[in-house]
Amino acid sequence: MSKETPCIAVCMMDPRTKLCFGCGRTLPEIARWHKMERAERLAVMEGLAARMTDAGLAPMAPQPDPRLTGPRIGRTIGRAIDGGAP
Repeated sequence: MSKETPCIAVCMMDPRTKLCFGCGRTLPEIARWHKMERAERLAVMEGLAARMTDAGLAPMAPQPDPRLTGPRIGRTIGRAIDGGAP
Protein backbone atom coordinates (compact mmCIF):
# COMPACT_ATOMS: atom_id res chain seq x y z
CA MET A 1 0.00 0.00 0.00
CA SER A 2 1.04 3.62 -0.47
CA LYS A 3 2.98 5.38 2.24
CA GLU A 4 0.28 8.05 2.22
CA THR A 5 -2.46 5.68 3.29
CA PRO A 6 -2.65 3.63 6.47
CA CYS A 7 -4.73 0.96 4.72
CA ILE A 8 -3.38 -2.56 5.24
CA ALA A 9 -6.23 -4.32 3.38
CA VAL A 10 -7.99 -5.43 6.57
CA CYS A 11 -11.19 -3.54 5.93
CA MET A 12 -13.57 -4.37 8.76
CA MET A 13 -15.24 -1.90 11.09
CA ASP A 14 -15.38 -2.42 14.85
CA PRO A 15 -19.05 -1.91 15.78
CA ARG A 16 -18.14 -0.67 19.26
CA THR A 17 -15.60 2.01 18.33
CA LYS A 18 -16.64 2.65 14.70
CA LEU A 19 -12.95 2.34 13.72
CA CYS A 20 -11.48 0.12 11.04
CA PHE A 21 -9.71 -2.85 12.65
CA GLY A 22 -6.93 -2.55 10.07
CA CYS A 23 -6.10 1.14 9.89
CA GLY A 24 -8.01 2.82 12.70
CA ARG A 25 -9.83 5.31 10.48
CA THR A 26 -13.52 6.11 10.71
CA LEU A 27 -15.85 5.55 7.76
CA PRO A 28 -16.07 9.30 7.04
CA GLU A 29 -12.25 9.51 6.98
CA ILE A 30 -12.02 6.52 4.66
CA ALA A 31 -14.71 7.94 2.37
CA ARG A 32 -13.02 11.30 1.91
CA TRP A 33 -9.38 10.14 2.17
CA HIS A 34 -8.48 10.91 -1.44
CA LYS A 35 -10.16 14.30 -1.25
CA MET A 36 -8.11 15.36 1.80
CA GLU A 37 -5.06 17.55 1.43
CA ARG A 38 -1.78 15.72 2.01
CA ALA A 39 -1.17 17.57 5.31
CA GLU A 40 -4.56 16.47 6.66
CA ARG A 41 -3.93 12.82 5.68
CA LEU A 42 -0.54 12.89 7.38
CA ALA A 43 -2.05 14.47 10.52
CA VAL A 44 -4.72 11.75 10.69
CA MET A 45 -2.13 9.01 10.15
CA GLU A 46 0.07 10.44 12.92
CA GLY A 47 -2.72 9.90 15.46
CA LEU A 48 -3.97 6.48 14.36
CA ALA A 49 -1.74 4.30 16.57
CA ALA A 50 -2.76 6.21 19.71
CA ARG A 51 -6.40 6.20 18.60
CA MET A 52 -6.38 2.41 18.22
CA THR A 53 -4.58 1.93 21.54
CA ASP A 54 -7.06 4.21 23.31
CA ALA A 55 -9.92 2.21 21.76
CA GLY A 56 -8.38 -1.08 22.89
CA LEU A 57 -7.76 -2.33 19.34
CA ALA A 58 -4.62 -4.33 18.70
CA PRO A 59 -2.67 -3.68 15.51
CA MET A 60 -3.30 -6.22 12.76
CA ALA A 61 -0.87 -7.56 10.18
CA PRO A 62 -1.21 -6.28 6.62
CA GLN A 63 -2.99 -8.64 4.26
CA PRO A 64 -1.75 -9.37 0.75
CA ASP A 65 -3.72 -7.85 -2.09
CA PRO A 66 -5.61 -10.80 -3.67
CA ARG A 67 -5.25 -9.14 -7.07
CA LEU A 68 -1.49 -9.59 -6.76
CA THR A 69 -1.40 -13.04 -5.16
CA GLY A 70 -4.08 -14.92 -7.11
CA PRO A 71 -3.36 -17.61 -9.69
CA ARG A 72 -1.32 -16.50 -12.66
CA ILE A 73 -3.73 -17.13 -15.49
CA GLY A 74 -1.20 -16.69 -18.27
CA ARG A 75 1.06 -19.37 -16.84
CA THR A 76 -1.84 -21.75 -16.32
CA ILE A 77 -3.04 -21.28 -19.88
CA GLY A 78 0.51 -21.67 -21.20
CA ARG A 79 0.93 -25.01 -19.45
CA ALA A 80 -2.43 -26.22 -20.70
CA ILE A 81 -1.58 -25.32 -24.29
CA ASP A 82 2.06 -26.39 -24.27
CA GLY A 83 1.66 -29.25 -21.85
CA GLY A 84 4.95 -28.11 -20.35
CA ALA A 85 6.48 -25.84 -17.77
CA PRO A 86 5.76 -22.13 -17.73
